[in-house]
Amino acid sequence: MHKRILVPLDGSAFSEAVLPHARSLAQALDAEIVLLHVIAKPAREFESQASPFKPPVELKKEKDEFQGYIKTTCSKLEKDGVRATYLIREGAVAEAILEAAEVMQADMIAMSTHGRTGLLHLLLGSVAEQIVHRSPILVSLIRPQAK
Repeated sequence: MHKRILVPLDGSAFSEAVLPHARSLAQALDAEIVLLHVIAKPAREFESQASPFKPPVELKKEKDEFQGYIKTTCSKLEKDGVRATYLIREGAVAEAILEAAEVMQADMIAMSTHGRTGLLHLLLGSVAEQIVHRSPILVSLIRPQAK
């Protein structure tokens, strides 16, 4: 029985498409939802003034902005009778998701997939694919409908 469901969100409509499914599952199983946002942080060897990645000041601003969004999302889930909490982490996205699942003792990871194929998949990879292949717990993927 699932008592804690980890739901990674990146703030996009695609990632939010999993929320109705996770909410229904949490309500049916009396489970808690843990919302997770990962701020992608470059490896140290890529951090420099010439780096295309965000400087620390911008990372803090993103973290602060996302904290408001994720708190609001938690409140909406709680209004629907679902226990909810959140985490914000920095680092490599797939690794941070797997680590959060372990630390929070999640029974399941529920997430959306962008459904990229072909060249986009080759260039960008798939966080969802990495999670499915590496997770020791159940992973539920939702592919949002194109709008």
